[in-house]
Amino acid sequence: MSEVKLAVETRTEFGKGAARRIRRDKKVPGVLYGHGSEPVHLTLPGHDLLLALRTPNVLISLDIDGKSTELAIPKSVQRDPLKGFLEHVDLLLVKRGEKVTVEIPVHTEGELAPGGNLLEHVLNALPVEAEATHIPESVTVSVEGLEAGASVLAKDITLPSGVKLAVDEDAVVLQVLAAQAEEAGEGEEAGEEASAEA
Repeated sequence: MSEVKLAVETRTEFGKGAARRIRRDKKVPGVLYGHGSEPVHLTLPGHDLLLALRTPNVLISLDIDGKSTELAIPKSVQRDPLKGFLEHVDLLLVKRGEKVTVEIPVHTEGELAPGGNLLEHVLNALPVEAEATHIPESVTVSVEGLEAGASVLAKDITLPSGVKLAVDEDAVVLQVLAAQAEEAGEGEEAGEEASAEA
């Protein structure tokens, strides 16, 4: 798991005006909280933060005012709905060796069985518990040869050592749906039977 170092500053100005000034300087307002400590209001470097957030659940080493270093993971990221720039970030304070619950992306590999079936991601991300410094970036699931009606459950996914599921092991993560044309055909037959009975 990658660890990114960011030099950040504590901030004492709050409100929309202060946030706008911070963003004008190509920086992002944020809050660091956790472990029962008082929330710390921060100003983070915008471009470096944007690059760091490309990695899901990235571990960020925060150099605060050049005086102290804290580890954190992103908990909530607000972006401008139109332009996509970062508006605000909430960071969760973590310690080395501490277990945290996060969601990791589920990637698939392989081809479904022939027949135009569709793969539905019931869960786009899998909730897991992992050590804060060893959070996997993602999990990969093979869907090779799966046919309509097949499902992949949480317990079917191989997790890295030290990582545990934080969701019901029987939760459906992926399922294979029959091609739409076939479903329409079945619906028509059911309709014909219903009208014949009437």
